[in-house]
Amino acid sequence: MHDIWNPWHGCVKKSEGCQNCYMFFLDKMRGADGERIYRVRNMFDYPLQKNRQGQYKVRSGEQLRVCMTSDFFLEEADQWRSEAWKIIRQRPDVVFFLLTKRPERVEKCLPKDWNDAGWENVFFNVTCENQRRADERLPLLLELPFKHKGVMAAPFIGPICLSKYLCTGQIEQVIAGGENYDGSRPLDYVWVKSLYDECVAYDITFCFIETGTNFIKNGKTYHLPDKRLQSRMAYKSGLQHSGRKINFCLSPAQPGLFGNEESYRKYFGTICQTCGSRLICNGCSRCGQCKG
Repeated sequence: MHDIWNPWHGCVKKSEGCQNCYMFFLDKMRGADGERIYRVRNMFDYPLQKNRQGQYKVRSGEQLRVCMTSDFFLEEADQWRSEAWKIIRQRPDVVFFLLTKRPERVEKCLPKDWNDAGWENVFFNVTCENQRRADERLPLLLELPFKHKGVMAAPFIGPICLSKYLCTGQIEQVIAGGENYDGSRPLDYVWVKSLYDECVAYDITFCFIETGTNFIKNGKTYHLPDKRLQSRMAYKSGLQHSGRKINFCLSPAQPGLFGNEESYRKYFGTICQTCGSRLICNGCSRCGQCKG
């Protein structure tokens, strides 16, 4: 995936949302141990890597999802995080999407040159899989010094009401998705619709990215093991809302690396047209693995 930056890999399970973690499942499938936490050598400096023409592989205006096989604020990664912050600082023309289940650790893990509101190119998101975790983590989210904040209800394993947090005006985006792989717990359409309605009421972007393997609607459980089908069904639900625009005031790239015509422009193929993630997607990488 061209829009993922995994500077380190491996994690420690934190809460009930981690029970059937996809990273642990996929590592097990390839004979690896998801609890082994290590720095990914060939990916650690990915945002700074250049092609043969001396241009950044990650173009100006792209969004990188960070630590999708770990947690950026994992205690075991403290030794590498300061260097990762330096890399983020060197690409003020790129949005870095941070996602954590550990907001209680964030304040003491911020770089020394962080200010009262944070950096413009960092989009800070907290996971809440149910109401208990929402009420535990979102008050911390609201207190932390970030210019851009979001919420991810995934894996969505219980009903969630976010109105008392959305009304603050601080949260710019909510993503929801079901659980996959080993032991997938069901997602109920009613939970998604309720959260969607709350986001629409406050004009906050809501993206229902996938149903998960087991999806309940009108009292019937549907088994959907194919992730592309899950995404298509999420799109067909109509539970997508493009809310108030999120304005990332990014700084220009370093002089000489890009012309204006070379700045990143999203491309969406045929298959992308009915993808649940399109609303928040960084665009197709045109890898050629699908016919879209």
